[in-house]
Amino acid sequence: MSRTTFFEVEVLDANTRELLCFLDKVEPYSTIGDIKSLFHKSYPHWYPARQALKLNPKGKLLRDDEILQNLPVGTCAIMYFRDLGPQLGWTMVFLAEYIGPLLTYLLFYFRVPYMYSHRYVFTSSPHSVVTRACVCHTVHYMKRLIETIFVHRFSHGTMPLRIIVRNCAYYWGFSAWLAYYINHPLYTPPTYGDLQVNVALVIFAMCQLGNFSIHLTLIRLKGDGARSRRYPIPTKNPFTWLFFFVSCPNYTYEVGAWVSFSIMTQCLPVAFYTLLGFIQMTIWAKGKHKAYSREFKDYPRFRMAIIPLIL
Repeated sequence: MSRTTFFEVEVLDANTRELLCFLDKVEPYSTIGDIKSLFHKSYPHWYPARQALKLNPKGKLLRDDEILQNLPVGTCAIMYFRDLGPQLGWTMVFLAEYIGPLLTYLLFYFRVPYMYSHRYVFTSSPHSVVTRACVCHTVHYMKRLIETIFVHRFSHGTMPLRIIVRNCAYYWGFSAWLAYYINHPLYTPPTYGDLQVNVALVIFAMCQLGNFSIHLTLIRLKGDGARSRRYPIPTKNPFTWLFFFVSCPNYTYEVGAWVSFSIMTQCLPVAFYTLLGFIQMTIWAKGKHKAYSREFKDYPRFRMAIIPLIL
């Protein structure tokens, strides 16, 4: 009967090289997550989500699911620790990012005091497009909140608090900027009137349904357990047929929703926000597209990242 070879793990500060912790008799099949838990016992203020462990001070971070005996180390392993700072779980991250824009926009729509001149306090716009834009904006972020709570399944991953503050400033700030102009007493309706508004409204509604359908499809794919390592494909739902042409139709629909909102309101700040969002989502989509192509040898070659046949 073979004896189990235990490991010794030294955890050093990545900056000072000071020995922070010595772990004795660590089982070989322990994961990095297990080591973080053991380290946490010695330093309670550094909970596992705050910890970054590396084999080299300038190397890549070790994943929580990596197994100790599979790493390129001997029975006496040296790891380097870096504090990632305060963290929040992904659910709280998205709730913080989406509740702000929802409420901020409504403050301008209802023209609460100090948003505009005092003579416009709690007045309403005579243009129907302003109300429709408010409904669209509210539906958009309510959908995101509902998906965050009931649809999306997040791992135990977290985000640093400093990045959350930056993201919230982005979403909340842009929401206030858009709302200020769309709900302004001097706002003028679109050039082509109700026709322009109604066409954009239909496109917006379809994009919202499409985005929601894609998210449901992706979450069902993740829920297949051992069979989850498959790339997404179209289903009987027509909104998912965009998978025939792009790898990330959720981003395609998201961009489409904001383009239609830009057309509906004919507001330059909305168009600028849409452009920034498109650039960021294109980066995300191209990264996902490359990952699919590398992982799956039979991945459809005619699929693009975000825009059919183009990008």
